[in-house]
Amino acid sequence: MVKKLLAELKEFTLPSILTPLCMIGEVIAEMIIPVLMGKIVDIGIGGGNMSYIIETGLVMIVVALLGLAAGLGGAFFGAKASTGFARNLRKKMFDNIQTFSFANIDKFSSSGLVTRLTTDVTNIQNSYMMILRMAMRAPSSMVIAMIMSFIISPRLASIYLIAVILLAAFIASIMVTANKYFRAVFEKYDKLNESVQENVSAIRVVKAYVREEYEDNKFKLAALNIYEMFVKAEKRITLTSPVMMGTVYTCIILISWVGAHMIVSNELTTGAMMSLLTYCMNILMSLMMLSIIFVMVTMSAASAKRIVEVMDEKTSIANPENPVMDVADGSISFEHAYFAYNKDSEEPVLKDVNLDIKSGETIGIIGGTGSAKSSLVNLISRLYDVTEGSVKVGGVDVREYDLEVLRSEVSVVLQKNVLFTGTIYENLRWGDANATDEEVERACKLACIDDFIKDMPEGYNTQIDQGGTNVSGGQRQRLCIARALLKKPKILILDDSTSAVDTATDARIRKAFAEEIPNTTKLIIAQRVSSVMDCDRIIVMDDGKIDGFGTHDELLKGNQIYREVYESQTSGDADFDN
Repeated sequence: MVKKLLAELKEFTLPSILTPLCMIGEVIAEMIIPVLMGKIVDIGIGGGNMSYIIETGLVMIVVALLGLAAGLGGAFFGAKASTGFARNLRKKMFDNIQTFSFANIDKFSSSGLVTRLTTDVTNIQNSYMMILRMAMRAPSSMVIAMIMSFIISPRLASIYLIAVILLAAFIASIMVTANKYFRAVFEKYDKLNESVQENVSAIRVVKAYVREEYEDNKFKLAALNIYEMFVKAEKRITLTSPVMMGTVYTCIILISWVGAHMIVSNELTTGAMMSLLTYCMNILMSLMMLSIIFVMVTMSAASAKRIVEVMDEKTSIANPENPVMDVADGSISFEHAYFAYNKDSEEPVLKDVNLDIKSGETIGIIGGTGSAKSSLVNLISRLYDVTEGSVKVGGVDVREYDLEVLRSEVSVVLQKNVLFTGTIYENLRWGDANATDEEVERACKLACIDDFIKDMPEGYNTQIDQGGTNVSGGQRQRLCIARALLKKPKILILDDSTSAVDTATDARIRKAFAEEIPNTTKLIIAQRVSSVMDCDRIIVMDDGKIDGFGTHDELLKGNQIYREVYESQTSGDADFDN
């Protein structure tokens, strides 16, 4: 795991090396100063030698400035390395997420992926900064201070050594108990992000149903869970501070007591005593730094695991070794196709589907809620793969195509219509980045949205808000249809994409399709019989199976489900599922 993370340092390897070197330089400067202070006390003040005091004082200033420069260098290079490391981790994860199939996305959840890209990476960034600066500074400071103390007085330095051993054992026991809470807390962040994401994206619905208080309570509960986890961990960690300070003061008292007797018996000088007290603080504060580092590493270990999970995740839908790079036509065939979202499911969503659709045909798809209409069309562009059997486009199994080639020839307008922040032109050119203004406007005419756009103050340069919230549902649907048409696909799939459009506009769109793109195979999922009755053929879905496949007249005569739907809708009963 660590090796995989450190591979993302790349161009930040040099700053990562320079940071600990700078910190060692700062530590050396800090260790020299107590020695010089002791000499000033013993030789300068004790001997009344003012020139020695001045000379040694100047040396101390130079050493302090060098230590300051090293510290600044460590801060600069550490910040550069840690922020660059975090940037590369986010990019690596985001790039891999772009390859994910819907099944991979479902595995992590969108809120979980957001947490990993933000909170978890920030934890790694902070920990890496701490490791580069303090993980080198604290041990080196402690070791050098311990060596200097033993050089001055092995007897007094033994007090430090015993204190360090006892404190290290205590801190280790505290960290082990706190670790389990830090591992659990980041899973709670997923729930918190999910609550925020859901509330913000559906804020209009929340306000329309006056559910602010309910959403507020849900958020408070998610935040409370994180709070409680952190409190449990921090309660244990806070024990380190009083124990640490108690140990420091105990050491100071013991050193002062024993050292005073040694000074009286001429075994120790006053300056050496001052140096030892300074080293005492350095040693124990270094141990405190190490405990903080351990906390940070413990917290980030859970985050690191979650990040590597995303980086290691392999898409369930990948290109074959020698992919087919051309789609011959828009013909579609299903051969004994089965599909389940979870391979361990007892019951598949689609069961033994057999279909043969000719290139250029217009096919309607109708069925009750949960009859697997969307699941059926999702297999055509390999948004999911069949569990058993096969799906062919242009006479070739879709699993043999290059994914980009296949999806370039299959335009899908999904049930949930999404527009992005930017102008109408920018949104529509998702279909074809190189489309001319004339091509964009022609696609909009086919989707019956051009009149609305021209009535806007800035026309095609009108700004669309995030998610398309400043246009109506029907307008959003038609813009998405126009975007799909710009791809000039061999297959066009409209997954209930005219549900928010009035019947007259729906008819105009279907007429434009028939006249302007006759060679494109069109699959239209709809709840209204009127939207599919003029199709060449109609598929009737029921519980994941093909219940009927034929023309409007054939289905009226021979398919009970279609006939009941038709009669209920034409007689005024609009409840499709009944």
